[in-house]
Amino acid sequence: MMKTDNEKTETLEKIANGITWWIGSIPSLIAHTLFFIISFLLPLLGIVEFDKMLLILTTVVSLEAIYLAIFIQMSVNRSHEKIEDIQEDIEEISEDIEDIQEDIEEISEDIEEISEDIEEINEDIEDIQEDIEEINEEEEDENHNERAKNVMLKSNVNSNKNEIKTLKDKIQELQDKIDELKKD
Repeated sequence: MMKTDNEKTETLEKIANGITWWIGSIPSLIAHTLFFIISFLLPLLGIVEFDKMLLILTTVVSLEAIYLAIFIQMSVNRSHEKIEDIQEDIEEISEDIEDIQEDIEEISEDIEEISEDIEEINEDIEDIQEDIEEINEEEEDENHNERAKNVMLKSNVNSNKNEIKTLKDKIQELQDKIDELKKD
């Protein structure tokens, strides 16, 4: 089965990461130190001529430096990509926070409007109760026919009182919920 280009790239990147990590480690320092000591000992022991050893050593060190520079640049490029991704994430989070703040401001405005509406409804209920009390007082002073009409009105008023009480309870319930929202 053939590997895709992406899998091949990932494999090469893993190898490059491993080499870059190893080069920056204590074992690498020891290995390089031993390599250089052996390289200089070879001419002293007469195994290799000094000029040939320097030529080979210079070539090996130069090639190693070229590859290390490439591996290091690959690491820098990956780090840069990760930093850009993180910056994009931070920008998105900042936008989300701004949206949430706007939503909170809108909810606060809605709560204020609802509170004002509840105050107006409470005032209207108080006015209606005063009107009912006036009707009840007038009922005592009116004649019998008027009383019959008022009895009808009173039954309507009692019905309205029940509805008003229900409305008051609902308003109180809304007020309690608004108070909870303000606390949150």
